[in-house]
Amino acid sequence: MTLEEFFAQTPRAAVAFSGGTDSAFVLWAAKAYGCAVRAYYVRTAFQPAFEREDAKRLTDALGVPMTEVPVDILAVPGAAENGPDRCYHCKKALFSALWQRARADGYTVLLDGTNASDDAGDRPGMRALRELAVRSPLRICGLTKDAVRRRSREAGLFTWDKPAYACLAGLLQKVERAEAALAALGFSDFRVRILGQAARLELTEEQMARAVSLRGAIRKALQPDFSDVLLDLRARPAST
Repeated sequence: MTLEEFFAQTPRAAVAFSGGTDSAFVLWAAKAYGCAVRAYYVRTAFQPAFEREDAKRLTDALGVPMTEVPVDILAVPGAAENGPDRCYHCKKALFSALWQRARADGYTVLLDGTNASDDAGDRPGMRALRELAVRSPLRICGLTKDAVRRRSREAGLFTWDKPAYACLAGLLQKVERAEAALAALGFSDFRVRILGQAARLELTEEQMARAVSLRGAIRKALQPDFSDVLLDLRARPAST
């Protein structure tokens, strides 16, 4: 089956859109082959701002509407722990949120960017997609990652050579390690946010001066995962 044939059979669909190479090409193909399509972008605390900017840039260029769906992934049981099924719980939560919003908008088909190079096997994330009946046109049509990049370039998509970024599970692990390191240094009641390749520390006002005095130790502790460490000068309200 070709993508043109796939979208001839799928005249209306929602696309789980990350701003990356694969989902960008799915979005382009849907638009090019006459599918009435809307992009749905999951917004979490762990995605860098440039990913949202890329997503908005592409949807604007294609003339495709984009809806942002906020998800607090840390509040999802099983997703915040480092267990063997973490990817399953994370992906199921994200795509469940996308489905809920897409259905509310009247869509009955949800697509993603899984390609034919992705090993389906019994991977937890793939299992979540199967359970939620998410369809993967690139995989269905046998398009590998290399083919997607080549055809994206031919289509003039700036996303054709975007590198793959860490999944949410990987980002969560970085945050966990950073928060454990800060706790070991005696900090409490704080949050670590990811800002691109940097960690942004949100501390209460009482801990600001201590963070400055320990900046060398903090930088050393977080350096394996983050290129820079930033201190948010807007004091975090103390927990009650």
